[in-house]
Amino acid sequence: MTKVKIVYASITGNDEDIAYVLTEKFEELGCDVDMSEVSQTDAADFEDSDICVIASYTYDQGIVPDEALDFYDDMQDLNLSGKVYGVCGSGDTFYEDFCRAVDEFAKVFEEVEATKGAEPVRVELDPEQDDIDHLDHFAEEIFKKAQEMDL
Repeated sequence: MTKVKIVYASITGNDEDIAYVLTEKFEELGCDVDMSEVSQTDAADFEDSDICVIASYTYDQGIVPDEALDFYDDMQDLNLSGKVYGVCGSGDTFYEDFCRAVDEFAKVFEEVEATKGAEPVRVELDPEQDDIDHLDHFAEEIFKKAQEMDL
């Protein structure tokens, strides 16, 4: 059974909602899913999973949230070759750096040699039905990539 680790950082509840949407979809696809909040999670948990997903909001002037900084730093010491990743997050287009943390986490996944399973998903504030449809497709693409890699 494909193991999925979903880590989220959420200040308003939007990214937690995104994580729940993804959890439901991955479970529907037959995966074993573990979801946790970033400050309660060790980055090394990704090493025990086939699929690694982060859902994060962007803080202040386009930076990774404070509660995710240790996790973000620790990720850079991992080797996630053979793992499939996906990154998504919520934001507000009012800000110039809309969902920039999504890009920052994607860069780290690339640096630690994980394989991109799908293009990042950026959600304006809380997930509406269109966003949920995009997130479901995002999960399906990641799962398909993991199957192609025999994970």
